[in-house]
Amino acid sequence: MNRIEEPVKPMTEVLEGVELSIVVPVFNEEESVGPLVTRIRAAMAGFLKSWELILVDDGSTDRTLPNARKELSNPDLQLKIIELQKNFGQTAAMQAGIDAASGRLIATLDGDLQNDPADIPNMVAAIEERGLDLLVGWRQNRRDALILRKIPSWCANVLIGKITGVRLHDYGCSLKIYRGSIIKQVKLMGEMHRFIPAWVAGVVPSSRIGEMPVTHHARHYGTSKYGISRTFRVILDLLAVLFFMRYKARPGHFFGSIGLAAGGLSVLILLYLAIDKFILGNDIGTRPMLIVGVMLFLSSIQLITTGILSEMMARAYFRDDEVTSYIVRQTFEREQPHA
Repeated sequence: MNRIEEPVKPMTEVLEGVELSIVVPVFNEEESVGPLVTRIRAAMAGFLKSWELILVDDGSTDRTLPNARKELSNPDLQLKIIELQKNFGQTAAMQAGIDAASGRLIATLDGDLQNDPADIPNMVAAIEERGLDLLVGWRQNRRDALILRKIPSWCANVLIGKITGVRLHDYGCSLKIYRGSIIKQVKLMGEMHRFIPAWVAGVVPSSRIGEMPVTHHARHYGTSKYGISRTFRVILDLLAVLFFMRYKARPGHFFGSIGLAAGGLSVLILLYLAIDKFILGNDIGTRPMLIVGVMLFLSSIQLITTGILSEMMARAYFRDDEVTSYIVRQTFEREQPHA
């Protein structure tokens, strides 16, 4: 059945009836989307509780969507396909799938067949046994290029762990299991999907975040959407994550602290120059220290006012909970899905 819906709104509670929702963002994966669904069905064949599969087409320009819609004819598959209006990026596509998920637990994985769906049942069992809110896959034997993918990833994982305090071996693995009630409290923006454990640590203790070794396959179809340039974006995103983790609710403290430090230093410089001028009688008009003092004073005013403006924007951000980072064009699903 094909029907047009309004953009999916973030859900505040998990619907009853579905134990597990599997969310897969796909973009130009026309060759892999069919085998992906087949592998997921095979992996979940022994799963005795209800589950659903949600494919999010992130504005693909090939036959990814038509090939995915062919799977709607499977009577034993509870499948929902969300078509986004354009390519919003993996983070927004993942958020769209999470918003539409109704499972008590939510699993995410990539659509390129590098993540193995066979790991999902074991991860579901592990998250329950260990009492976690997030279980992250750890690609111990990663099948990617050493220079372009592995080494930058290893460096990023160490750096992210030290800065955020959530120490994991593999932040970049898309295969994760969440408690639906927890991940729905986290709003994903930009390209922040690789920092999901850090965002989750903002709503639960880091002790409730764990990892588990998973299988990783080499890419068989298509080409990777990432390159070495991603390393520089990760560094910038990491700075943003650090800022949001510490100052999301009080950004004025960040800018204000720097502004007060600059203002205090400018006062000391200008006071010293005033004594040198009016008491000791020395000429200060051509001294570089005078320019530095004045510039620090002006900078402090700018930083403090920026802090005030950021506080106002933060309050508007917390009130604007209905804004999404994606637009849904259509949602496809069977009229009588299998429970």
